Amino acid sequence: MNSINLLILNLNEVRRRSIKVWTSIPQEKLHWRPDSEAMSCLEMIRHVLESEHYYHLAIKNRGSLESFESPFENEPYTTVKNELIFAEPYRNDFIHTVQSFSEEELSEIKIDRSESGYIRDLGDMLLRIAYHESVHTGQLLDYLRSANVPRIRVWD
Repeated sequence: MNSINLLILNLNEVRRRSIKVWTSIPQEKLHWRPDSEAMSCLEMIRHVLESEHYYHLAIKNRGSLESFESPFENEPYTTVKNELIFAEPYRNDFIHTVQSFSEEELSEIKIDRSESGYIRDLGDMLLRIAYHESVHTGQLLDYLRSANVPRIRVWD
């Protein structure tokens, strides 16, 4: 298995496990938040999906965007299913872009996010995207524990 295939496998496995957690959240807990400063469960799910779209555009741009008009911005918060349906074409485009890279480009292409404190190889950036989602999935598991909601088993 080459590096591109491993990256796709990782992105898909992270998403599969995230969806397990996301879809296990009871509808009445989707707007729950641990405190007034925190994102709600549904806001965090949206944040992950929207961030992936931003990162995709940043990869295509080879760096941060000067401006970002999010297609998610005016979408109402309703259900996890609706979030996933809305995000699906953006996810498919992202995966297609990752598949289009060569092994060499993973280390040759640099993604300049100097304003965020880093410039990274494309391969590193793709792993960071999956890590970002994983961190937020872990946060949601903690949210569910704090809200006394049973947690689904992600380690299958």
